[in-house]
Amino acid sequence: MSKNYYITTPIYYPSAKPHMGHAYSSIVVDFFARFKKIEGYKVFFLTGTDEHGLKIQRAAEKNKKKPLEFCDQISKTFKELSKTLNLSNNDFIRTTEKRHQKSVQNLWNVLEKKGEIYLSKYSGWYSVSDEAFYLDNEIETVEGIKVAKSSGSSVEWLEEESYFFKLSKWQNKLLDLYEKNSNFILPKSRKNEVVSFVKSGLKDLSVSRKSFSWGIKVPSNNDHVIYVWLDALTNYISALNYPNENDELYKNFWPADIHIIGKDILRFHAIYWPAFLLAANIEPPKRVYGHGWILSGEEKMSKSKGNILDPLDIIQKYGLDPLRYYLLKEVSFGNDGNISKEKLENCINSDLANNYGNLCQRVTAFCEKNTDLKVPQKDKFNDEDLKILNKYNSNFENLIKYTDTQNINQYINFILDQLFAANKYFNDQEPWKKKSDIKRLNTIVYVSLELIRKITIMLYPIMPNTTLKVLKIFGMKESDIDFNSITNNEYLLVDKKINKLEILFKKIDINND
Repeated sequence: MSKNYYITTPIYYPSAKPHMGHAYSSIVVDFFARFKKIEGYKVFFLTGTDEHGLKIQRAAEKNKKKPLEFCDQISKTFKELSKTLNLSNNDFIRTTEKRHQKSVQNLWNVLEKKGEIYLSKYSGWYSVSDEAFYLDNEIETVEGIKVAKSSGSSVEWLEEESYFFKLSKWQNKLLDLYEKNSNFILPKSRKNEVVSFVKSGLKDLSVSRKSFSWGIKVPSNNDHVIYVWLDALTNYISALNYPNENDELYKNFWPADIHIIGKDILRFHAIYWPAFLLAANIEPPKRVYGHGWILSGEEKMSKSKGNILDPLDIIQKYGLDPLRYYLLKEVSFGNDGNISKEKLENCINSDLANNYGNLCQRVTAFCEKNTDLKVPQKDKFNDEDLKILNKYNSNFENLIKYTDTQNINQYINFILDQLFAANKYFNDQEPWKKKSDIKRLNTIVYVSLELIRKITIMLYPIMPNTTLKVLKIFGMKESDIDFNSITNNEYLLVDKKINKLEILFKKIDINND
């Protein structure tokens, strides 16, 4: 089995500065990327910005800038956000880069040579905001304005010469793909939506525009620019140096293991993208996961609604790792979720300060007073010790399965159960009452330190900064983290120095905040 793993965020559209929805997608992908890395995989994690199309052109004009100048400015904020979120991405691709243009034009040439693209005329509804075409039955009138039912974005009637991709030809092949790979689209509810849409009949897709100029030119006809989604989706292979199929990146990492995206762009990824690839005789990705939205109140965040939550504001006030933990724990992955100040503060106090932080502080403080800040010489484990230590062995395969099926919430629930159990173990064993039985006291401390180490390794993909602070008490560095070691009950070496630990999370006074 290949030990390579390729995972991607959506390619973000930089028509405005990033919001919490962008942060959420990136944090989720970083969680999986970090987990697979400590599981022993060679990981390639890609993110980036999609910088072409009419929406960008208009936004640039509104800001009195040239499109590339505008994109340089906004894309920079997305790149900076990647650093602020402590993402472990290997690459950040921009669709204005030459390497990407080369890939897109090559893919176009392949499709055209294979007879998958033809020139005709387009007439229909187009949303500039969504950069998407809609059928009559996907449009409704709201307060006298035609809008797309799915997004609420306004649409305009468009008539112009256009190249078309023979999407209708690939209807049955797509249905075969979904049937043979039952997990190609997750969660299952999203798969049902896509299958239903495809079964209702696919029409050929307009894949070029003449009415604006900001995009990659059609190689054989410079009057046309390539449709923004054919352009944007190609980033997943252009970052691997396609069309050089002998390139090490391409050979090792394509097809992608998973594209993680917002549910609003599922159609492009689950229908158009595999159809383009199949038509070009390129293997499709292994999975597309369409997660829900981060809501502001009960509404999706959008610039037009003025309900944008800035992740930088939250991070500045509460810290990065609490935000990462909160988003991964509190949002049921795959469903919509919202963020509120009250829920975040309760989460910091209960889970992070009272539970994890308290366990680490209590045990290390006890070590300082009773074992000279060293890993003590343990006695033989008793039944209670083995029962709690072996929880990790018996659940090891399940934890890997949770991440492989994108079941973040089950993974975190296991951690929370073990945190509760570890605190209870330390309380119930009462090592402070065992000073006349040094062997038992030492064993309780040893077990408690091992539990902290195991829990911290599992928390690492969620809160990398905080967990690295905790692992320092054992003298461990990031390169020492190995998920497989959670099954080892005697990893810690006797007499190894235990370093003091600063307070991890300050409790928030909710009443006076």
